[in-house]
Amino acid sequence: MTIPTYLPYYLLIGTSAIISTILFGLRKALTNAAWPKHDRAVAFGSASIVLIGWFLLALALGLAGTYRAAPDAIPTIQYGIFIPILIGAWLIWRSPTVGRIIDAVPQPWIVGVQLYRALGVIFLILYATDKMPGLFAWPAGVGDVTVGLLAPVVALAYARDARRNAGLVTAWNALGIVDLVIAVTTGFITSPSALFSYEPPNELIAIFPLVLIPVYAVPLSILLHLASLAKLHGWLANRSKIATTSA
Repeated sequence: MTIPTYLPYYLLIGTSAIISTILFGLRKALTNAAWPKHDRAVAFGSASIVLIGWFLLALALGLAGTYRAAPDAIPTIQYGIFIPILIGAWLIWRSPTVGRIIDAVPQPWIVGVQLYRALGVIFLILYATDKMPGLFAWPAGVGDVTVGLLAPVVALAYARDARRNAGLVTAWNALGIVDLVIAVTTGFITSPSALFSYEPPNELIAIFPLVLIPVYAVPLSILLHLASLAKLHGWLANRSKIATTSA
């Protein structure tokens, strides 16, 4: 299938903007936290290495065709989706350092940053140009746009009255996770593989550049949802102080 010429620019610029926005918010949150200067530098540097390094790895694997789907092959894209989620979830619930970082970031920012999910409108654009099957494009596109546009609304509501709107944050996170589960499920069903046969096949989702969405943006979004829920409901690992150095 021919890849639209605009698609690599859309995905690369969009993903770079997502990473930059997350790191900007993290830097601002750490600046406002009562942490020693050394701790702030280590936390921000570590987060930057993880986010950028993960993106470069996903980019390299996507360019190499690691996740390319074929009618006579077992899919491999699930490894790119679920391994980062499992590692990230374990760190959220078990790492005091990660818990301390999440604790420093305001809940409205963790929620509001997912405005980027509205970029999922690309699925509807690709469907409209006969590049993607509706079984995947409609739920994934409409779901992502809905969750993304609601993100700043929910974030603002929580900032105004955290106690009254805590349930709203929980419901929005649940909606976001369900949207991603549906998108991943329909992505598997519609992609060409030895397990499923669907016409027309969803070939673009497993090749560069669109593969960056399932192997980077989807796990990142799931982890942001988990971080939000863990912070909201007190599920973070014990946030004991990590080794400090006087500023």
